[in-house]
Amino acid sequence: MASVHEMHVAGTDRDTADRAARAAIADVKRIEAKYSRYRDDSVTTAINRAAGARAVAIDAETASLLHYADRCHALADGRFDITSGVLRRAWDFKRRPPRLPSAGEIAAARDLIGWPRVDWSDERVFLPHAGMELDFGGIAKEYAADRAAAIVRDAGIAHALVNLGGDVRAIGPRADGSPWRVGIRDPRNAEGIVATMLVDDGAVATSGDYERYIEVDGRRYCHLLDPRTGMPVDHWRSASVAAPLAILAGSYATIAMLQGECAERFLAEQKVDALLVKADGSLRRIGHAASEQLVR
Repeated sequence: MASVHEMHVAGTDRDTADRAARAAIADVKRIEAKYSRYRDDSVTTAINRAAGARAVAIDAETASLLHYADRCHALADGRFDITSGVLRRAWDFKRRPPRLPSAGEIAAARDLIGWPRVDWSDERVFLPHAGMELDFGGIAKEYAADRAAAIVRDAGIAHALVNLGGDVRAIGPRADGSPWRVGIRDPRNAEGIVATMLVDDGAVATSGDYERYIEVDGRRYCHLLDPRTGMPVDHWRSASVAAPLAILAGSYATIAMLQGECAERFLAEQKVDALLVKADGSLRRIGHAASEQLVR
């Protein structure tokens, strides 16, 4: 998943903690192998390779992720679209020196975007045009965090924290009864924290413009791309959301970034706590999100 992960387990004996942690880590690795677009043997690659040619059989787990992606597409008015990964063909955030894609390159990629065009059911999925792709990157890591937490909880552990690359899922409070403290990174200072959220049996996830981006002529272009325009978002530096599940927190944070000026209304409608960092560095709080705020 191209990020650093950690797990904290407390309030149990070492053998139980080790067994639970090993089982949780194994499941995270299973999910990565199953849905990574970088592996030749993944479900994602099989679906994408068959685009325009044939349908691919899927299992219940994959169908559930497609159902959730469909829900996110509707919530985001089409801005959250798991077929939009093809925009990577136009935007290369690793290229040095960086360059902006041409209008033609963006248009060519956008022609292959369109979740409503995908033919899918609980048993099969078919991408109708060659070159179309599915990308589970916007939900799979958060789903893995929730799965890991469930495995640890099912082992009888009441106090644990799963952190998959900044997507945090807490099981209960810390062993001493205090909440887990989750620092919200300063989008312009990797060592800085703009706020702290306290979590007691819930999740916090952040989406921002600082992990993958290029700068051209003094302007930042981040990897969060609006599928309707093919262009990076620029209204917020980051969005951090607290929710009962990591998959909710992560997708809502991404949708907030994509929603631009409509993000505050969207997050309020979802009845979640959130902290938004605007393009000018100022903070906007939704619900009760703030330093020392307890999220249940």
